[in-house]
This record gives sequence, structure tokens and C-alpha cells, in this order.
Amino acid sequence: MTENRSNRRAIARFAASLLVLAMAAGCATPPPDSDPEAVAEWEQVNDPIEPFNRAMFDFNDTLDTYAIRPVAEGYRTYVPEFPRERIHDFLSYLHSPLIFVNDVLQGESDRAVQTFFRAAFNTTFGLLGLIDFASAAGIPAHEEDFGQTLAVWGIGEGPYLVLPLLGPSNPRDAFGMAVESYADPLSITLSNIHYGEVGWARTALDGLDRRTAMIEPLDDVKRTSLDYYASLRSLYRQHRAAEISNGHDQTPFGARPSSETTPK
Repeated sequence: MTENRSNRRAIARFAASLLVLAMAAGCATPPPDSDPEAVAEWEQVNDPIEPFNRAMFDFNDTLDTYAIRPVAEGYRTYVPEFPRERIHDFLSYLHSPLIFVNDVLQGESDRAVQTFFRAAFNTTFGLLGLIDFASAAGIPAHEEDFGQTLAVWGIGEGPYLVLPLLGPSNPRDAFGMAVESYADPLSITLSNIHYGEVGWARTALDGLDRRTAMIEPLDDVKRTSLDYYASLRSLYRQHRAAEISNGHDQTPFGARPSSETTPK
């Protein structure tokens, strides 16, 4: 239990270090007011530590190309669709407590009730979350996290930030992830009963599930973009803005980014 608590503290310290780095970089000098076009572009891109971010992006992309994506392809090829769907539904079910808490913290009472009844339906009729019975019953799923909660509370996103392994982010969302990694009720419970390694396995499987779902969308962005880094930066910020406004379905990740990052 002590070791797992230390691991969570290490994650929190790491995220805090990135937060400090990004905030410091956020003080970078913008273009002069005499050049309004440059100022507008600087504010839209919001990437004052681009050299660091591009280096981290290249590291992540290399790791994805030679390790993560092949594993995701193998998972989709050799694991039948039915068990993959059960794994996906169960992983989504395990996020219910954090989604519910963030619904409440955002004052979204209707969505909190929705999350509660989704969990209740999937616990009982869905065999402890192995089947998404709630969606079939007309109770749709939604995502909420502490980064979104901070945004609703009026906390700015800060500069764009690429995290190792985790990819596109910003200081606000990085801090939110650190808080959730430390405060997740399931992780705390597993640590208390000396099964903390199960929590790490869950995190790895969750990442694999998400990467498998994104094989074609990411391939499409990479194939059609003049600048893959800039395209993902634009898409990430659009996607997060839509999630915060509870309308993430309106801007699918595979949507084509702005003309500055795609071929004409």
C-alpha cells in the first residue's frame, strides 16, 4: 500500500513539474501589438514551448509507430470483437465514480443523475458493467474529468503541452489527470487491499482500448496533414472545447483541421 501511494505521489509530482514548466513558458513574450495578425496567430496556436512539445511529440510518435500501434493492431486482430466490446464496456463502467463526481462538481445535476442510473443499470442488468445495458435502455454515456471541471470553474487552459506517452494536453488538464490518479476511488481501494498492480493493468488496458479505437482516425490525420503535429494540436483543442461544452459529439476527432495544417 505504501509503495502504491508513493507511485501516485510520484505521478502528482511529475504532473506538477510539467505544470510549472508550462506556466513558466506561458510567460513567453508574444509578438508586438503593432502586428495584430501575428498576435492573433500566436494566441490561436497558444504554443510558446513548441520546440519542447515537438521533441516530445516525435518521441511519442516513434514509440507509437514501433510499439503501441502494433500492439493495438494485434489486439484488434487476435481478440474477437465480442470480448473486446465487453472489455470496453467494463472499462467505461469503472470510470463512473469519477464521472459522477465531476458532474456534481460542475453543477450538472441532470447529467449526474444520468451517470448514477447508468451505473445502477449496468451493475445489475449489465453484469457488473460487462454489458452496456444502460445505452440500450436509452441512457447515453458521457465523459467528464477534473480538467473539464476546472474549465467550468473558470480556470484557463494555459499553453499547449505535449506529455510523454499521454500526448496532447495543457497545464490545466495535466493537473486534472494528476488529481484523478491520486483520488480515483477504485485505485485507492485496490491499493488498500494490496492489489495496486491491478490499477496499473487497468490503466494500460484502458490506453490500449482507446488506441485501438483511434487507429483509422489517426492514420487519416497523419496521411492528409502537411504538419501532423499542428493538425493534432488543432484537433485536440477543438475536441477539448467541445467536451467542456458537453457537445463533444459535434466535433469528432477525425474531423479535418483548419486549412493551415492540411493540404489545399
